[in-house]
Amino acid sequence: MRIAHVTDCYLPRLGGIELQVRDLAARQAARHDVTVFTTTVGAGDAGNHGGIEVVSASAGRGPAEKIHYLSSHQGRAAVLGGGFDVVHVHASSFSPYAFLAAHDASLRGIPTVATVHSLWAKATPLFKGADVLAGWGNWPVVFSAVSSAAAASARRILGGRSTVTVLPNGIDPTVWKVAHDGGTAGELRLAVVSRLAHRKRILPMLSMLSSARGQLPPGVQLRADILGDGPQRARVERYLRRHSMDWVNLRGRCSRSEIRDTFGRSDLFVAPAKLESFGIAALEARCAGLPIIALSGTGVEDFVVHGREGWLVRSDRAMVETIASLARSPELVRRVADHNRTVPPSITWPVVLRRCDALYRQAAIMHGRSWPAPASPRSAAYLPHETDQVVSER
Repeated sequence: MRIAHVTDCYLPRLGGIELQVRDLAARQAARHDVTVFTTTVGAGDAGNHGGIEVVSASAGRGPAEKIHYLSSHQGRAAVLGGGFDVVHVHASSFSPYAFLAAHDASLRGIPTVATVHSLWAKATPLFKGADVLAGWGNWPVVFSAVSSAAAASARRILGGRSTVTVLPNGIDPTVWKVAHDGGTAGELRLAVVSRLAHRKRILPMLSMLSSARGQLPPGVQLRADILGDGPQRARVERYLRRHSMDWVNLRGRCSRSEIRDTFGRSDLFVAPAKLESFGIAALEARCAGLPIIALSGTGVEDFVVHGREGWLVRSDRAMVETIASLARSPELVRRVADHNRTVPPSITWPVVLRRCDALYRQAAIMHGRSWPAPASPRSAAYLPHETDQVVSER
């Protein structure tokens, strides 16, 4: 079958949507003809795209980080004229290309699936206003979202007019298996993998870490590695200098192998974002055996049960208290780590691909078409190598 993935954000821009769309398309390419359409500048440049065609509708100007609205109008014609059996659009809070493609494809009878990769809760009035103007909630589209939290947010906006299925981000747990060192007695080592952006709450997290460290008795220490880059890097560096936080190591952009190595030297993973629609970096850390501390009400809840894979807290104060308590209770950290190292997560690529195929079949039936049973792989799928430059801009 011929599958089109439409995303406003794609490589070389780095983030959760970009990497997940690349990895999903690469795995589907073993059985189907797959094309990725995007407006990201430089996305179609020469390089190994894993057997998938990448078409950039941008005019080739401007930074890759920018979403190009005019290119969205130009690019949808390529999607409609491609003879695709299904169009799968990937939407965040601002995704003009994805929504334009979903509108035109679905209303022209092409089976269309939309996956929401963001928490829309705070943007509910905006999306409801867009619904009044464009009626997008009534389009013949099969809706999905990357987590239970993201799905609940989308359902509130749709108002019961459509179901929203959870289509989680995929992972290969074996890629993230790491050897752990023994650590140092009296020291809790934290890992953070995140884009240095406002919504990821890195600056509030630094304040939390400082407060937690201040609660520890003599002989108990905190250390932290922050992996990632982004627009707030200069502010983060100034904060660390101003507060003499030389025990926090700001690593910058890292490869997957560097992230794995860091996980092997860490005891705990911290996810401070409130608007975390999924938390792929946290899932990678969980596969590497690290206990997770995250805020409740986020996508992390889909793979972390409080007290089993980690700890879900309701506030920044609770996160401070939990970190300080765990620094004084290394046996509790080890117990959860042992569980995470021996029990694989339920979210894996085979699960994701089966759910994806079910959504495509549902979209085909909606438009009176058939979707075949899964075919045998025609060739080995491209699997992103662990040294691929990904970062921690998730």
